[in-house]
Amino acid sequence: MHGGLESILTNGYNASSFEAERKTMKKDLHPKYHEINVQMTDGTTFTTRSTWGSPGDTLKLDIDPTSHPAWTGVHRLMDSGGQLAKFNKRFSAIGLKN
Repeated sequence: MHGGLESILTNGYNASSFEAERKTMKKDLHPKYHEINVQMTDGTTFTTRSTWGSPGDTLKLDIDPTSHPAWTGVHRLMDSGGQLAKFNKRFSAIGLKN
């Protein structure tokens, strides 16, 4: 092993080699950063930079600020994958209304 703590302990502290080793950046460590298109629930699109997908891909949002209750103030139940229907069927016997 050359460098690091072992080098300091065996060879003494060499500031220049220690700093050079510390500043070396690893290659191909970070994901690629590129432009993608984002499609809102109302159909509007915008371009942004992201690590998601490939350059030019379109990310289609299921929920966004134009449809989320936190921003709209309108609370409604969204049936995602039939989960709401399953819940209503399972608990209909105890008097819950649809």
